[in-house]
Amino acid sequence: MSPAIGALSPKQRAAWWALEDCGLVILEGAVRSGKSVAADHAFVDLAAHGPQGNLLLAGRTQDTVIRNVIHPLVDVFGEHEVYFNRGSRELRIHGRRVYVVGANDERAQEKIRGLTLAGAYVDEASTIPESFWMMLRTRLSAEGSRMIATTNPDAPLHWLKRDWLDRAPELGVGRFSFRLEDNPHLPDAYVESVKREFTGLWYRRFILGEWVAAEGAVFDMFDPVLHVSDELPAMQTWWLFVDYGTATVTHALLAGLGTDERLYVAREWRWDAKERRRQLTDAEYSVHLRDWLASGADGAYALNGKPAPVPLSRAYVDPSAVSFSAQLRRDGWVKPREAENDVLDGIRYTATLLTSGRLCIHRSCAHLIRELTGYRWDAKAQERGEDSPVKADDHGVDALRYGAYTTRRYTRRWLVYDTTKEAA
Repeated sequence: MSPAIGALSPKQRAAWWALEDCGLVILEGAVRSGKSVAADHAFVDLAAHGPQGNLLLAGRTQDTVIRNVIHPLVDVFGEHEVYFNRGSRELRIHGRRVYVVGANDERAQEKIRGLTLAGAYVDEASTIPESFWMMLRTRLSAEGSRMIATTNPDAPLHWLKRDWLDRAPELGVGRFSFRLEDNPHLPDAYVESVKREFTGLWYRRFILGEWVAAEGAVFDMFDPVLHVSDELPAMQTWWLFVDYGTATVTHALLAGLGTDERLYVAREWRWDAKERRRQLTDAEYSVHLRDWLASGADGAYALNGKPAPVPLSRAYVDPSAVSFSAQLRRDGWVKPREAENDVLDGIRYTATLLTSGRLCIHRSCAHLIRELTGYRWDAKAQERGEDSPVKADDHGVDALRYGAYTTRRYTRRWLVYDTTKEAA
């Protein structure tokens, strides 16, 4: 049964009801502040009582929409109100068809061309392309159609803030800004623990709810005193993280899941083709990495004080390195998997591990340590309303964020909550 309206905060109820009067309502602000709960109620109510016609639920990808919105909807309202077929990915709310669409690039707008919609719900609106948003606005042509969207803060010149939130009164948009304190169901101790998970940029955006520019060092929380170690504990499992380059740099990191509930980077291997004046083939890279792991020559991994081969469970490889992954499969000494390369999510998750003290780097990884201290946000990208690090001297950092983010299902249980998504 649907939860009673009394369970919602005054701001959540106001945002829900605003959809009756506004053609567009945007809920923005801190994580875990109750934005999604209000939007969920408003969208289910729109399906039950809004104008006739099809609805659309959109987000960065179908998977994020399913995880962030559909699963919570089914849990809260029950399958008698919200039915989702996991096989066909068909969603019906109060018997009404809801199209589920992922919008992670400029081509996404083509998915909704020609549709006529009575309503829409956009999750994580700042992560979708502006072209998709504009196309969606033209699709809401049914009489009385409405749209609701949620978002965390982003860059202050982001198109969503510049063209919609800042112009909300002029455009007749309902704008609601949420803070952690607006969620009535979070215990004070929990709120304080969540706040401790973030520092700097991420604290101002995801706790204070500010649209603030990413400036200076990306990993400003990195402290060699806290995050660099001379020793390694026993490991539950070992992985290889690889950023691949043919004419540039290939950087590999040996990482382990410590029995002390930390992710450790134990060793690094690096081939700079320009510096060495020689490019390696995929087969040569495979041989070099295999021999390096077998040698334990730098002493970072040893059994009983002696070099020993590392019992790798998997290699997480730069997703653009298709031919190299194929070579590893042919050689058979490790199972490769394509790493997830969402830059901002990878940076954010790595920053969370650092802030929470769950990521340590062995002192022998000198290149990676140097890159972490010099990794900076691109000021020119901020002028375009985008968050992007400077693409220079970043191969070790790229390997780290690939691996840390792709293996998050093993490490996020150590954190207060899964920071890769906005749950409420």
